[in-house]
Amino acid sequence: MPNTAAENPVINPARITGDYIHVVAALIWKQPDRDQFLIAQRQKGKHLEDYWEFPGGKLESHESPWQGLQRELAEEINIQPTRALPFMQVYYRYPDRSILLDTWSVEEYQGEIMSREQQAIRWIDLNQVENFRFPPADIPILEAIKSSGKAGT
Repeated sequence: MPNTAAENPVINPARITGDYIHVVAALIWKQPDRDQFLIAQRQKGKHLEDYWEFPGGKLESHESPWQGLQRELAEEINIQPTRALPFMQVYYRYPDRSILLDTWSVEEYQGEIMSREQQAIRWIDLNQVENFRFPPADIPILEAIKSSGKAGT
């Protein structure tokens, strides 16, 4: 399935006005070679169902992005990140909502990756990206990974 084009995303916004949903997402590289990264399929009944995305989810009102990332990854894929670095933020306006996608590169984690919410998960390499349909907000992140020249760099 082709990716949906991202129109007018704002990369690493300095300031956001208006209502938006703050979402944290994890860029997790398969160890030890770091040649593949993990994606998860959105569940039926959710916004953009069946699209593929980076694991993560909405921040709760009392959470920092790091706390939300830890909670979401534990709930969704059974791991506890122990070291992660901010990768990039994308602000995107969908017709029915605006989101700030706060992506972190997870460098170390504890636990074994497994689906805990019955969603499909896959390790893919850069050559496989075009075989999956990603939400428009994810496209600039995928482009940044591609432009790095090699997964995990």
